Amino acid sequence: MRSADGTPIAYERSGDGPPIILVGGAFNDRNTTRALGAELASDFGVFGYDRRGRGDSGDTTPYEVRREIEDLAALIAAAGGTAALYGVSSGAILAALAAADGLPVTGLVLFEPPFQVGSHVGIREDITARLTERIAADDRDGAVETFLTDSVGLPAEAVAGMRAQPMWGSLTAIAHTLPYDALVSAGGRLPVERLAAITAPTLAVDSTSSPQWLRDGSRATAEAVPGGRHVSLEGGYHDVPPATLAPALREFLLG
Repeated sequence: MRSADGTPIAYERSGDGPPIILVGGAFNDRNTTRALGAELASDFGVFGYDRRGRGDSGDTTPYEVRREIEDLAALIAAAGGTAALYGVSSGAILAALAAADGLPVTGLVLFEPPFQVGSHVGIREDITARLTERIAADDRDGAVETFLTDSVGLPAEAVAGMRAQPMWGSLTAIAHTLPYDALVSAGGRLPVERLAAITAPTLAVDSTSSPQWLRDGSRATAEAVPGGRHVSLEGGYHDVPPATLAPALREFLLG
């Protein structure tokens, strides 16, 4: 499939039912969302895809957030003209922006969009420029380290331990897309006016074990969307197991 600017976007479909598109966050490709897709496939036609620059998708430059919204428009067309969206982290922001722009979204589930609200405003700086500089210098290790420490909030010693693990290579392989996630996140600012334009039924979800700033951001997202709902689910740090998450999506989207 090709997006409006000609960029090839790779996707896979499983199941048969109302379509839902899974939108991953930083370091994610369609492999990351596959486990959730398997849990949903009994009731949905599940579309997992590689956001541009990842996996088997293309990466036409220069990057613009609106191009990723066009990618979702193309996926919705491939799904039959309408679809629900589930987004995680920066992918949740992207899904929300797509719905706010008027794409034919039947339902919207947003897992912990990284917005900073209330007393948490300013706890994470906008690192877009720093990430862009590191990628331009081909310093993939530095880009990943910057993102994990200054955006995710992991301690430096934890990141140092990760560098010695085999999974570090998978992170650096996708490091060139980290500036994209930073641009989508817009420094953590809650876009109240754009969220107010969403007309699709919307559920914001957080994990009971996530940092309070993420949980508060999820609740504020729900409050900014007309009729938006919020739920907390048992999970880990910025994560809820697919077996726990899927029933919540099923109940909200199918009733």
